[in-house]
Amino acid sequence: MALLEFDDVSVTYRSRGADVPAVRNVTLSVDAGETLGIAGESGCGKSTLTSTVLKLQPKTANVTGEVRLNGQNVQTLSWGKVRALRWAQASMVFQGAMHALNPVQRIGDQMSEPILLHDRKVSKAQADTRVGELLEMVGLPARRASAYPHQLSGGQKQRVMIAMALACKPQLIVADEPTTALDVMVQAQVLDVLSSLVKDLGVGMVFISHDLSVLSSTCDRIAVMYAGRIVEEGPAEQVFDHPKHPYATALAGAFPRIGDTRFRYAPAGLPGDPPFPGDLPSGCAFHPRCPRAEDRCSVAEPELLTIGDRTTACLVVQDQGASS
Repeated sequence: MALLEFDDVSVTYRSRGADVPAVRNVTLSVDAGETLGIAGESGCGKSTLTSTVLKLQPKTANVTGEVRLNGQNVQTLSWGKVRALRWAQASMVFQGAMHALNPVQRIGDQMSEPILLHDRKVSKAQADTRVGELLEMVGLPARRASAYPHQLSGGQKQRVMIAMALACKPQLIVADEPTTALDVMVQAQVLDVLSSLVKDLGVGMVFISHDLSVLSSTCDRIAVMYAGRIVEEGPAEQVFDHPKHPYATALAGAFPRIGDTRFRYAPAGLPGDPPFPGDLPSGCAFHPRCPRAEDRCSVAEPELLTIGDRTTACLVVQDQGASS
């Protein structure tokens, strides 16, 4: 049994009397010790999908399908059971560490709070010791527990968020673009920390990013989302180096690679924006921006089918796969 399973999950928001589909029929799984990357532009449904893992979606959202953590459908659990699940079984590293940390509380107090809440037998002194160990685990000295958030750099704050996510020894970590606001050097350090934790602790991780190059170096598998759907999923290096779906190709082409003559000049761009979820185009949602679109692409929405080592939702690619 997989650690985390999304089984035909759809999420709609109620807006002005209409249902707006933010996530559409997503099926994915993550095993213990595995890292799944979810890629796509802003507005493609990445954060909405992963918010269902900890039942963090707003009240205006309606979730169908099943989100199973250790076999339990999280969406059907009572508030008390969801509260017990958070931090202890699954935790989240939020995108903006500056906004996720309380500016008037010391780092150590914020980190020890979930430990004390989830284990009543732990004393404050034991929790403080655990906080120091967690900080050292992510490359910070234990004495930084006495600091306030404003006394830490952006990279240090992000490390604190990672350490806090590990406070109650969860089996799953959801990392929502944890390196977006960091410079390249600090980003590399944070990625090393995350990769080491997955390897050493055997936790599962869902890593959200728009950057396929980051995901390819960190994840085992990558799922590319567009307009709320998975359009390609497969081994991380293969999806980055040899993408099949035109949207995955565009994402991979947006990031230059040193030594690759195809990126000697400027990276390729993709005109336009993802469609508004409440006004999706007919057929394939990507066809208005797709350089390989055919007339049929505006009529029929492709199914997500397996081709070789991955799945893809593209009529053109599927025809090529069938003929090869």
